[in-house]
Amino acid sequence: MHQVWESRAYQSNLPHTTKDSGSSTSEQREETSSEDASGDAQALAKIQVFCGYPDVFPEELPGLPPDRDVEFKIDLVLGTAPVSRRPYRMAPDELRELKLDKGFIHPSSSPWGCPALFVEKKDQGGKRLCVDYRPLNTVTIKNKYPLPHIDILFDQLAGAKVFSKIDLRSGYYQIKIREEDIPKTAFSIRYGLYEYLVMSFGLTNAPAFFMYMMNLVFKNELDKFVISEKEHEEHLKIVLTRLREHKLYAKFNKCAFWLKDVSFLGHILSEKGVAVDSSKVNNVLNWKQPETVTEIQSFLGLAGYYRCFIKDFSKTAKPMTSLTKKNAKYLWSSNCKEAFQTLKKLLTSAPVLAQPDVAKPFDMYCDASGNGLGCILMQEGRVIAYASRQLRKHEANYPTHDLELATVVHALKIWRHYLLGNTCHIYTDHKSLKYILTQPELNMKQRRWLELIKDYDLEIHYHPGKANVVADALSRKANCNFIEARPTVRVLCCEMDEVEIPAEQPAELYSLIIELAIKDLVIAAQK
Repeated sequence: MHQVWESRAYQSNLPHTTKDSGSSTSEQREETSSEDASGDAQALAKIQVFCGYPDVFPEELPGLPPDRDVEFKIDLVLGTAPVSRRPYRMAPDELRELKLDKGFIHPSSSPWGCPALFVEKKDQGGKRLCVDYRPLNTVTIKNKYPLPHIDILFDQLAGAKVFSKIDLRSGYYQIKIREEDIPKTAFSIRYGLYEYLVMSFGLTNAPAFFMYMMNLVFKNELDKFVISEKEHEEHLKIVLTRLREHKLYAKFNKCAFWLKDVSFLGHILSEKGVAVDSSKVNNVLNWKQPETVTEIQSFLGLAGYYRCFIKDFSKTAKPMTSLTKKNAKYLWSSNCKEAFQTLKKLLTSAPVLAQPDVAKPFDMYCDASGNGLGCILMQEGRVIAYASRQLRKHEANYPTHDLELATVVHALKIWRHYLLGNTCHIYTDHKSLKYILTQPELNMKQRRWLELIKDYDLEIHYHPGKANVVADALSRKANCNFIEARPTVRVLCCEMDEVEIPAEQPAELYSLIIELAIKDLVIAAQK
């Protein structure tokens, strides 16, 4: 069945060919035939990678996972007594979703018991059993195994041009639970009490243990990423071989191979860099106007996930964040409405951020104002990340020199993993900051900051405010001064008239011209 499906997949990837008409030349036929043969060979090479691994992509899990050296454990706080809760009400057809036929669960007589419910699956329309393990999680000793930071995962993919992703079929169900911990997983429904023999969704330590398991399986391949398509093919074979050796199974229709861009953790990864996943942004665009503080916090939490893509995020969101402060009176003003709509608009036009190359120097632009701190990290003229924050209450009394220095310190802290051990050129519009490393008299605050700065290989350069337009826009109320961009617009429009292009000036055109003008100003100011 699986090999037949692969054969169909191969046929669907073949280039479509038609018979030559009488007017076609033999040279055209030979060229078309050559292109078709090349396309056939490439498609066949890709399909052959999977033909040798049909057992890795079964239609269903074969049953209980095999015995392994590691098993999922549920260690409880000392002195914990069994906890039991009343079951939730369910529909009769939900009983069919229980995995009794696969042996994943079986009837239980455990003193434990958590309520369960079913939720709809996104991909197949079926139902997924979800157990409310909050009572058990409260008394469980937490697993401290570290989960990787999202930025680290993105940085590891710098330079990659071809992507594949493999999704395990019910990955949690492929890990056994330690025998003495099985009764703790008991859950109750109206038809009785059941317990899991495999790791279940909802257990507090399940994500950490799953990450530990994957690292154990692929320990020899961790941090080994390839760039060329040929190397990618060999890497895929290694990964599939590891899955076969450890009897782990993947779901073919949820895997993706040889992609030029891939959706990953709410972002789109490609050779160009990291971009916002438009499907995730739709949730923000469709968000209704918040009516409570909790709804504001929910919106800012979702939008803040992409704050590194948005210039001046903190300043833009300030009218809304002020409503979340303690004892603040809830008053949805016109400024709040404007901030709400602006954040939604900025998310839809978020740029593609470049992935850093630690072998090359970095450029950092910093600026401070009475509204906040703004900084931008760049490399070879491409933006890597934006950062900004509002001033704290005591920082409003800082002199200009200290505010500018605070911006540098803020940037060094958040981008420490990039800048430590690498050369960084810092550009600021505060001239005296250039001499901070040799300044003889410093106050206590400046001395503390200087101790942090000395850990980095920095060169501080003075930039007039005009040249530092990007960082300046992050910290100030006005986004930036576009006067110097306007002549470019007029010249381009005149050229359009000369070649008889309609003299319409859509917003996209202005946006493109202004962005190019800003970039030219920044690059020119560095020379």
